[in-house]
Amino acid sequence: MAVKELLTELITSPVNIVLLATCFYLLYKIVFGNAPRVKDGPKEPVLEKMKKRDMTLNELGQYDGVKHDGRILIAVNGKVFDASRGKRFYGPDGPYGIFAGHDASRALATFSLEKDSFKDEIDDLSDLNEEQMESVREWEMQFFEKYEYIGKLLKPGEEPTDYSDDEASEAEKNEDKSEKDKAI
Repeated sequence: MAVKELLTELITSPVNIVLLATCFYLLYKIVFGNAPRVKDGPKEPVLEKMKKRDMTLNELGQYDGVKHDGRILIAVNGKVFDASRGKRFYGPDGPYGIFAGHDASRALATFSLEKDSFKDEIDDLSDLNEEQMESVREWEMQFFEKYEYIGKLLKPGEEPTDYSDDEASEAEKNEDKSEKDKAI
């Protein structure tokens, strides 16, 4: 009898109905509110890790998010980074898509998205003030933390670095680790 009286009291009072609805809503948000949403549509293919190598400005221009399987390379302060996983930002339809396949140092230093921020030759950035150069260095650090370092941007006549020793030693480390894991 007590349960029947309690239910009658709960559903006959408008205040109690609002409170019950609020409680159910909050309970729903607690239980299901933080669940990750599943995106519809095909997933972007995961690109293989690019081998380290230095490149010229012309070679860099080939990695604009359209050519080479959609890979996006961006140079900052003479260093080339693979920003492919930031395709939402740096891809052809992204807000910073103009950076893809370019040396973005001047644009990042001056906070400019204009075409005149990108040069067809190596930009030595010598006309930037100290504050702008500090901004370039900060962007460089952010790219190091977030994206894969590929190599350096070659100046005319500069010889590329041979990264094969770095990759070989990295492969040896991975082999040693897998052997240790097997031994355990």
